[in-house]
Amino acid sequence: MGTGVGMLLENRNAVVYGGGGIVGSAIARAFAREGARVFLAGRTLTTLDAVADEITGGGGRAETAVVDTHDEESVDRHADAVAAEAGRIDVMFNAIGHGDVHGPTLMEMPYDDFARPIDSALRSLFLTTRAAARHMIPKGSGVVLTITATTARASLPQIGGTGVRFDAMESLCRQWARELGPHGVRVNWLQTTGLPEAITFPGPFPDYGTGAAMDRDQLIAWNQAQTMLDRLTTLEEVGNLAAFLASDLASAFTAAGANITCGLVPTR
Repeated sequence: MGTGVGMLLENRNAVVYGGGGIVGSAIARAFAREGARVFLAGRTLTTLDAVADEITGGGGRAETAVVDTHDEESVDRHADAVAAEAGRIDVMFNAIGHGDVHGPTLMEMPYDDFARPIDSALRSLFLTTRAAARHMIPKGSGVVLTITATTARASLPQIGGTGVRFDAMESLCRQWARELGPHGVRVNWLQTTGLPEAITFPGPFPDYGTGAAMDRDQLIAWNQAQTMLDRLTTLEEVGNLAAFLASDLASAFTAAGANITCGLVPTR
């Protein structure tokens, strides 16, 4: 953890939904390293506690709670409890996964498989943003963040509702930013490549229009070949940029995505 000198988020309170997951835990560690008191929320207490133990073991501050981000009462109750205990909510990051189905074409896919991740993402992001914003508005400041990917702008086959959900999440963030901006609350998202450290399944993966199914290494190589830097984004880079965007150094940045795709050029 940091020394307390020059930390970006010193004396800030940050809520991370999905804090026990691969991406959410990276965000939480970065926030804690930069001095924030981190409130980890999600469905599985054991994974949340493991991340919290790592953070506190390194000198940071972290607390956990079981929250269903699709349940309005659960989300509101948790935000109210954090604000009551900590005095304020300064940062909220939604890193919840949404069970996307890849493989079938749209012609082959049941509508529910297509729509489920879209509905899940929008409901979760809407509820968590609203709950946090209710406590940010009276203070006149706050930062809301989430994560999307290049599939929000790409035209790829066999990705089901993934591209639509990321596109919809970005649109929702822009609307939230417009409505919350006059109250001093910023809303942004991080747009990434595929994150190799988050790909734990060995495959096979769909061909995504390449003509041949891919294993994990082939999928990573295929994504990497489309970038200008000939590499993919790391979890550390995601956490570092999230901490920056949550800080006062990014105070003029809102209603926008931070492109950390290593220069990936989407297939259109």
